[in-house]
Amino acid sequence: MLTTFGILSPTTLVIVLIIALIIFGPGKLPELGKSLGRGITEFKSATNGEPEKSVRNEKMAESQKQQSLKTE
Repeated sequence: MLTTFGILSPTTLVIVLIIALIIFGPGKLPELGKSLGRGITEFKSATNGEPEKSVRNEKMAESQKQQSLKTE
């Protein structure tokens, strides 16, 4: 038997994911997930009063990765 968490049943989640795939396409979904993760991380650090070091380090690592891809 499947466990439901309020309104988010497994069937509902599958339907939402299929609709998101249709609207945004498969190429855009990883970027949306990454943006959502960054937003959640920034929100957590803002509510905890932590400095934004981890977000800055992540952005720097990503920019270095993009630069290395451009040079190849």
